[in-house]
Amino acid sequence: MERLSHAARARLAGEVLAAYFQSRRALRRDSIEVAVASLRSRSAPSSPPTAESLGEALRLGRAVGRLLWYIPGDTRCLARSLVLTRLLADRGIQSKLVIGAATSPKFLAHAWVEHNGSPVLDPGNDSFGRLVEL
Repeated sequence: MERLSHAARARLAGEVLAAYFQSRRALRRDSIEVAVASLRSRSAPSSPPTAESLGEALRLGRAVGRLLWYIPGDTRCLARSLVLTRLLADRGIQSKLVIGAATSPKFLAHAWVEHNGSPVLDPGNDSFGRLVEL
């Protein structure tokens, strides 16, 4: 895989930050379903999944995770998933935002993104049952 130039990395960082602020605003105004729909609303037409689209989705997932690690505020799994959903939609890459929960030994919720059934953000361990796919 070819490394991005410094300029391309800076553009991607700006895109991630813009998507982060858009997703936070969308969640403050609306339900999660409406927020996801609005983040996808200006997206490029989706194309069928390919090995290249999975590679791009994984690359973007890593970039989102690395960059949001340094951002103050809530950048946990739901924020990362919303940002990645936006970036993938902008590129016409199909994705599902999955929200799951575990009840033992205590209740925990987790969100991640999948492309064609493959996780592109950490799905957590096997204890998370799927609650909803958006």
